[in-house]
Amino acid sequence: MTEIVELATADQVPLGTVKRFEVNDFAIAIVHTDEGFFAIEDRCSHADVALSEGELEGCLIECWLHGSAFDVRTGAPQSLPAITPVATFPVSVDELGAISITI
Repeated sequence: MTEIVELATADQVPLGTVKRFEVNDFAIAIVHTDEGFFAIEDRCSHADVALSEGELEGCLIECWLHGSAFDVRTGAPQSLPAITPVATFPVSVDELGAISITI
C-alpha cells in the first residue's frame, strides 16, 4: 500500500540544506539541491548514522562518520566504505510549496 505524506513546505528546506523527518518510525531526509527536492532514507547503509548530519555538495550527501557519499537522486553509494544503496522516495511539491513524499 502506498501513502502520500506531507512533510514540510519549500521555505522550510532552503536550497543547499537537508532536513530530517520521522515517518511511521522511519527516518527520512528531505534534500534541496539545484536539481530540486529529493527524499532519501536518513541512515547510512554502512554505519547506521544519520545522513542528514553530513555534508551536502551538489547531489551528493556525505556521511559524517566514515565519509561515504550517496547520490540523493538514486540512493546509490558513490564512495567506500558504503556499498549498499539507501532507499529513495518520490517527492512532489504542490503550487503552494507543500513537499510530499510517497512511501
